[in-house]
Amino acid sequence: MTRQPSGRGAQALSVSRLVDAPPAQVYYAFTNSSCLREWLSDSSQIAPQPGGRLYLAWNSGYYTSGEYTHLESPGRVAFTWLGRGEPAETQVQVTLAPQGSGTLVTIEHSGFGTGAAWEKATEESRAGWHKGLENLASVLETGEDLRIVRRPMMGIGLSDFNEEIARQAGVPVSTGVRLDSTALGMGAAAAGLQKGDVLVEIDDQPITDYASLTNALQGLAAGDRVMVGYYRGPERRTAGMELSRRPLPTIIWDPVELSRAVAGQYAEARQALRSFFADVSEAEASHRPAAADWCASEVLAHLIHSERGFQDNVGEMVTGAEAVYDDFGGNLLARVEATVAVYPTIADLLAAYTRSTDETVALLAHLPEEATRRKSSYWRLAYIALDNPFHFRGHLEQMGDAVRSARQSPDADPRPGG
Repeated sequence: MTRQPSGRGAQALSVSRLVDAPPAQVYYAFTNSSCLREWLSDSSQIAPQPGGRLYLAWNSGYYTSGEYTHLESPGRVAFTWLGRGEPAETQVQVTLAPQGSGTLVTIEHSGFGTGAAWEKATEESRAGWHKGLENLASVLETGEDLRIVRRPMMGIGLSDFNEEIARQAGVPVSTGVRLDSTALGMGAAAAGLQKGDVLVEIDDQPITDYASLTNALQGLAAGDRVMVGYYRGPERRTAGMELSRRPLPTIIWDPVELSRAVAGQYAEARQALRSFFADVSEAEASHRPAAADWCASEVLAHLIHSERGFQDNVGEMVTGAEAVYDDFGGNLLARVEATVAVYPTIADLLAAYTRSTDETVALLAHLPEEATRRKSSYWRLAYIALDNPFHFRGHLEQMGDAVRSARQSPDADPRPGG
């Protein structure tokens, strides 16, 4: 429901939605940084106390700052709002009224002035709150973040990209997203993109990093066609691409059952690794195809780091206290080198990977009962855990490329296993 004064000088807007969740859960969604990122913004830093900061940002480049002015659990939240490009500060009041088993959420956004700039700010705020409350209802009722569920896929895995990598690859730009794999049967592979390509544009929107990539895909749907610009070495290319439907795993809401499903995925991954390394020598596993590339042992070390990182992230999601980053950053070569130094043989690395995955399975099985009560965080956790095979397959292909490069090297030992 929307109520907005008519005429050019609208001063306020009001948006309401009935959410099938108790007021305490809805109140938490407005006063916890992780929860705000799960339904409203792409980044958030808050201090939920009167006078405490509120900073929200979106991948589109829009951001707002303000402070909490009133907190009354579980019925009312109020804060100031000064968005990028807006003429002045406005005020937001959130009222949470019990209604049956749910909560009627009413957002009153006031303080808008008159004129073209204010009209634009009012309309964008109205649309933003409508969209936000729709997603709030979804994450609290089902756990699903509609921004993820509705976003189409290109079918790409991403790799590090910086000035040094660009120079070695002969790419004349140092911003963009570099592909480390493409998924068969999905848009990027069908359009001819391949590993090593650097994506720089989607439908005239510059792609400089992961955030700009996700923003470019917002509002698009599976089946939509886009034009993509990319570099293959020094050559700038364009291609038409049909976006693919995002394959969503079936979320398992019992942590023990989730752990068993994930254990099955890891069993397949470990068998694939054992088969892959069965005839790979230590020298082949240590061969880097190029200075900026990882050898097979280093890729395996990265998979160990991925497990450690996911375990940390699980703890943060369950406790509602996640680390905040400006970007995903890059993989630190010194870190994979350190892990390989401590686990110097293929057998050592495989054993470490096995222990790491076993620890992830045990962590999921031991999640506290309350972990499933905040559906938004649990859905995200389970989605990441069950979506892992795509990440693994991309890196298994990367290891295969590294070993094939070793065997084609002029210095390769022709003897089997040599």
